[in-house]
Amino acid sequence: MRRRVPPFSLALLGLGTFLLVLAPLLAWYVTPRAAVNPINIDTTAVYTGTGSVFDTDKVRTVPGQRITVTQRVRGDVADSERSGNAIWDVTTTVDTDKSLPAADPHDALEFMPGRWVTNRTTNKPVHCCREKPYYEGDAYLKFPFDVGKHAYQWWDNSLGSAVTLSYGGTRKIQGYAGYRFTGTVAPARIGTRLVPGALVGRPGSSQVLAEEWYANHGIELVVDQRTGRVIYAQVGPRRTLRAPGAKTDAVVLLDSRKIAFTTATQKDQVELARQQSGRLRLLGRTLPISAVVGGPILAAAGAVLLLRRRPDPETSGSSRPGITM
Repeated sequence: MRRRVPPFSLALLGLGTFLLVLAPLLAWYVTPRAAVNPINIDTTAVYTGTGSVFDTDKVRTVPGQRITVTQRVRGDVADSERSGNAIWDVTTTVDTDKSLPAADPHDALEFMPGRWVTNRTTNKPVHCCREKPYYEGDAYLKFPFDVGKHAYQWWDNSLGSAVTLSYGGTRKIQGYAGYRFTGTVAPARIGTRLVPGALVGRPGSSQVLAEEWYANHGIELVVDQRTGRVIYAQVGPRRTLRAPGAKTDAVVLLDSRKIAFTTATQKDQVELARQQSGRLRLLGRTLPISAVVGGPILAAAGAVLLLRRRPDPETSGSSRPGITM
């Protein structure tokens, strides 16, 4: 006797099997390919604070100045696609109210262009594609994906070297929790600058090659654990000049205890972190777990229905009715 196979049971069995195959595919194939540094990035981060700044017109250091740091990051999509890396062109300007607004970033107190090349998966520096400066470390514009509770080597562009940032627990920024990393930079010589001798206590020399020194009172970064995005940044830079071979500072060029992300920048970074982290969590955790739990249930239900399949009513039932003569 022919029996009908219920379409619903086949659908359940097929869907359950599909989910069982989908779970590892999402976790081990799709998610790693989604967790990559973007190449079409175009973001601006603004830091503000107060401090002492050397005024070239007054030829002296003026305290209590408002300081604005603007960092613009743009991805070079064409070069990124050719190289397979994330290539970002970065411009950082440091301004006081005197130089803002500036029609040309070169008019800023400081103007620092850069070109950062990273491996899209590991975030490690890749030394190619007209990279500038040559840098090392684990993090700069962002941290690696799946940030751990341990120290990282953060590239300090002013120092020209990597700085150890220690893990310091969690901190909420605009209601969103991230991992907190902190560190300091001891005074270090970073270069030389030709200045009038009188400026650094050498009035007998018209020009001297003064030593430029840099330190940082404190670095604090709060990072989204899943994506490595920096949702809060705070620095305390100090730049000074010393006479050649001197042990003490002669002139303060810039000194601030705190220059930090503005509220608007914090909100922008938190929103991007929420979106990106949510997508990665959906692909790497929520959907695979749902598939692992739901797949066997649906497949088992479909199998049970198949085993209990009903006879086809067209070929079963009572015998043919008799004919009365």
